[in-house]
Amino acid sequence: MSAHIEPNIENDGKVKPADNARANLRLAYGLLGFVGIMVGMAYAAVPLYSLFCQVTGYGGTTQAANAAPSAAIAREMTVRFDANVSGGLNWSFRPETKPVTLKVGETGEASYLVVNTGSSPSAGTATFNVTPQAAGAYFNKLECFCFTEQTVKAGETSHMPVIFFIDPDIDKNPELKTIDTITLSYTFFPLEKEPADKAANLRGSTETSDKTLTRFGGGADNG
Repeated sequence: MSAHIEPNIENDGKVKPADNARANLRLAYGLLGFVGIMVGMAYAAVPLYSLFCQVTGYGGTTQAANAAPSAAIAREMTVRFDANVSGGLNWSFRPETKPVTLKVGETGEASYLVVNTGSSPSAGTATFNVTPQAAGAYFNKLECFCFTEQTVKAGETSHMPVIFFIDPDIDKNPELKTIDTITLSYTFFPLEKEPADKAANLRGSTETSDKTLTRFGGGADNG
């Protein structure tokens, strides 16, 4: 009776090289799939985290509102304004409005001033938050330059308004009962894109080229 030999095992009990290659290939595919899943989760986490901050006010993220409260309450709060510019953007950016004191639920308005000190048009996008951070869930903006990208021509001065109110529900939060001052802070980051006048010239040309938009993000530095 002849001895039985497993088809994939040599007489000395070692796995054949062909089996090693197939096992390594399966492992490589598995690792690539795992990496792809993790990269996808990382990209998905950014908008999800942003949405979480906007809904909860986490990290001092302020809220956007469509209408002001129907009535204010007697409690008063002072709102201070802070401005910062990230590297790579040749802008001078500062608040024009001094600290304002208003009743909680009352609508307030402030203005920021931007001057493009560079030699060409440039665009920026503003991040924002408030301190103390726990007040972010109650600080609402009706209008704000931070809602859209801002383009400023070389040497141009731009006045950028923000209309806001503090939700009266802040008075129901025991942790914020003693808070009487909130700082609203903005930081502008560069947004690389083609200047409008250059784009207009290229629009009439038969030549085409790929344009890439690159957004830079980051948190505000509170003052």
